[in-house]
Amino acid sequence: MSTGTGATTVDTGVRGYLGFLRQSARKRVVLLRRYPVNTLSQLGTVFLVFLVLFFGGQALAPAAIGDTLGGLIVGYLLWSMSLTAYSGLSWNVTREAQWGTLEQLFMSPFGFGRVMLAKTVVNLAEAFLWGVATLAFMLLVTGQSLTLDPLTVLPLGLLALLPAVGVGFVFGGLAIRFKRIENAFQLVQFLFIGLISAPVAEYPVLKWLPLAQGSYLLRRAMADGVALWELPPAEVAVLLITAAVYLGLGYAAFTYCQRWARREGVMGHY
Repeated sequence: MSTGTGATTVDTGVRGYLGFLRQSARKRVVLLRRYPVNTLSQLGTVFLVFLVLFFGGQALAPAAIGDTLGGLIVGYLLWSMSLTAYSGLSWNVTREAQWGTLEQLFMSPFGFGRVMLAKTVVNLAEAFLWGVATLAFMLLVTGQSLTLDPLTVLPLGLLALLPAVGVGFVFGGLAIRFKRIENAFQLVQFLFIGLISAPVAEYPVLKWLPLAQGSYLLRRAMADGVALWELPPAEVAVLLITAAVYLGLGYAAFTYCQRWARREGVMGHY
């Protein structure tokens, strides 16, 4: 919409924001296509690590790997998706700082918070797409069959990933303040392994940790064939609470780091 002075008014309502979300997704697709070697190597690394786990486990402990194969597939699926969900936001901030466009995001008529929300939605969509490809590969290699009810798997998967998104907001904020934090990513991915494999059934207090309850319920849904409406309401409530709390804490930390960077005058520095 244009005014008589030649200035352009941006639609910041729902329609305009949906258009911005669509363009954010298009930008991500363009980047994936423009750098195919990086894209394929990223996916290939995920496949290769699973092959090492599966065939290495078969060679060392075939009975154990056979008994826990369903849980291994679900756990690895959630781990690979969590890495995409949490690291995507941090990498977005780091790249924008490298490109010198980070400050432009703060000048967006939608506001920086809504810009980051759009990027988070795109990252989650990408995580699910990579997850579908990874799951298909794992099932093909292992010959395992899992229950894949979309009405159960998609809600549980989304709620399971939200704590990882909260961690991503924390690291996104740290990237705004400290710029170079890539080495810390490697530490977090090992932490995620411990959280996803936490023995929630034996030690119920662990269900309050990020990713732990989501991993437990996903294993019950996919490996044991339990539908969403058949899960105990109290268990689902824990998943909802942990998803909301860790996402909220992460976004609060992200907001604080923004203000910290502004106070220190390092918002546009790299």
